[in-house]
Amino acid sequence: MITLNRKFKKENPEPTNGVTVDVPKRISVRDKLLVKEVQEMNENLPTTCSVHFEDPNVLSEFILTVTPDEGYWLGGKFKFSVFVTEDYNMAPPKVKCLTRLWHPNINVDGDICLSLLRQTSIDEHGWAPTRRLKDVVWGLNSLFTDLLNFDDPLNIEAAEMYKQNKVEFQVKVQQYIATSKGKR
Repeated sequence: MITLNRKFKKENPEPTNGVTVDVPKRISVRDKLLVKEVQEMNENLPTTCSVHFEDPNVLSEFILTVTPDEGYWLGGKFKFSVFVTEDYNMAPPKVKCLTRLWHPNINVDGDICLSLLRQTSIDEHGWAPTRRLKDVVWGLNSLFTDLLNFDDPLNIEAAEMYKQNKVEFQVKVQQYIATSKGKR
């Protein structure tokens, strides 16, 4: 820390003769965490996921693409916008599904029902400051496999269809996938 302070003073000397110098903005706690967490996330990315930063200098906004390699959504490509707010890691990132799909835990507006994305959760799996971006990525990826929840759905119609007629559910999932492929 002392070394950093000395370096900062050398790079930004005290103003002389009444001339003021713009001091660079302080780096937020969020941005300090993101430098480490984005690297960790990239190192532990599931093989079915990819991450794209529109601006490589802005680590707080990125697009996550999930391409399931099994299950009902096999053959689909689903994009999620992830925005990490300034109050991270005390609050979860804001996540929205950008791809229309037929899913019990994602509604047509792109809202997502995933405990880990909630500030508080009744199942004790909600957000905690110990969670990281890699947990968010793995959670979103798992919505297409083992975290799929038909018992506590956000899209009730999709969950009911699954319970009543799995074949019809599969057909509708594939129709949504085909439609989303046509828009690329």
